Amino acid sequence: MIFKNIISKNYSGDTLTGNTGYKGRYSGKCVVIKDFKKVSNFSKGSILVTGMTDPNYVPLMKKAGAIVTDAGGILCHAAIVSRELKIPCVIGTKVATQVFKTGDELEVDADNGVIKIVK
Repeated sequence: MIFKNIISKNYSGDTLTGNTGYKGRYSGKCVVIKDFKKVSNFSKGSILVTGMTDPNYVPLMKKAGAIVTDAGGILCHAAIVSRELKIPCVIGTKVATQVFKTGDELEVDADNGVIKIVK
């Protein structure tokens, strides 16, 4: 029930919303990462989709074309590092790791806090 309420508020069809961590736009394939220790398929330019980042994610973040997180606010790790690296970032989506799947083609519009699945 709670998941359905969250999804209905910020997920509609093929569009998910969150907050801007760092402005910019980027399109590419996403890689959903729930445990950075199990990452083996993260290519340069991939869109990093994860629950939350910490310093262990920095090597992946440096390769990312964009970053999308479930949690976080303007002072979270993902937002701060994305500003330093100048990588578009949308934070606080609440359900990105549950909505998107590795390999999905996404458009990240961090200017407006919107992520769309490209069909």
